Amino acid sequence: MRILLPLLAAVVLAGCHRNIGNEEAVRQGVIDYLSTRQGLNVSSMNITIGALVFRQNEVDATVNFAPKGSSSGEPMVIHYTLERKGDRWVVKPRANAGQNPHGGMGANPHGEMGTPGAAGGGAGSLPPGHPTIPPQSPQQ
Repeated sequence: MRILLPLLAAVVLAGCHRNIGNEEAVRQGVIDYLSTRQGLNVSSMNITIGALVFRQNEVDATVNFAPKGSSSGEPMVIHYTLERKGDRWVVKPRANAGQNPHGGMGANPHGEMGTPGAAGGGAGSLPPGHPTIPPQSPQQ
């Protein structure tokens, strides 16, 4: 009897973990995440999974969004990485959230040509043929 009790407990605990390595579990993880976003009406969208790539405790998901009742146009596509938390998927924060989409924090999207009106061809100059920009006085 002493041997059967631990074996029975192991079987019961193993049965508690659901298999979440499927499209519907990932879709539910994305819906759970979107439901926490203010001003977003998840119930007004068709949310489908376009592609999944599973790794140990993570999954990369390509998610398609389209307004319900609309059959025209291309869906909006967003890529998410989710991580396994117990028996559900949770969207991971994006590494570049809040950063300049052109590169590092505060990076100039135009390279090193940041000084308006500068002449010449070195750093801080405008591209060839660009009209000069008058210097602005400091704001008070």
